Amino acid sequence: EGVPDSKDAESAAQESMVLTKMRLFQVVGRKLPTDADPNPKAYRMKIFAASKTQAKSRFWYFMQMQKGLKLKKSTGETLTVNEITEKDCNTVKNYGIWIRYNSRSGTHNMYREYRDTMLTRAVDKMYRDMAGRHRTRFRGIHIIRTDIIPDEDCRRPNVLQFTNPDVKFPLPHRTLKANEKGHRPTFLAKAPSTFYG
Repeated sequence: EGVPDSKDAESAAQESMVLTKMRLFQVVGRKLPTDADPNPKAYRMKIFAASKTQAKSRFWYFMQMQKGLKLKKSTGETLTVNEITEKDCNTVKNYGIWIRYNSRSGTHNMYREYRDTMLTRAVDKMYRDMAGRHRTRFRGIHIIRTDIIPDEDCRRPNVLQFTNPDVKFPLPHRTLKANEKGHRPTFLAKAPSTFYG
């Protein structure tokens, strides 16, 4: 035992961040008031992050990337950090997510669709999907826009297959059991036939 290595701590932190589910925050910040500008303009941004601390960090990361603002954490202040929750979490919806991500060859724009009951779960799926298909890290993905897509406007085959109102889910393999537990045999001389085509 002893003090953990910095690399081990960093990898553990990244792993916990990947396993932690995404949450949606609204962060408002501005420049620090001065005599020349006692009431500076406030900026609002919606951030997907695992915690409030990470949301504030991502907010200042994106703000210092804006050209012409000259706004960063050392010269600014965070006014509010509020978590945004969905009202309807029981209905399945089609979510469209517009992203920009950095790959090993360059920066690309992409549009992805997911079906889920909550936007944060759809974004969580997107991060895992991008990590599996494109080896993209969390830090390399920037979400530009999210929206709920009607069934007739969906484009991706993995979503279109569920938009048909007559979609059916057959159960080709079923195991028939006796209603009462006392009538179920402990051992059988042959394997059960579960196929009902």
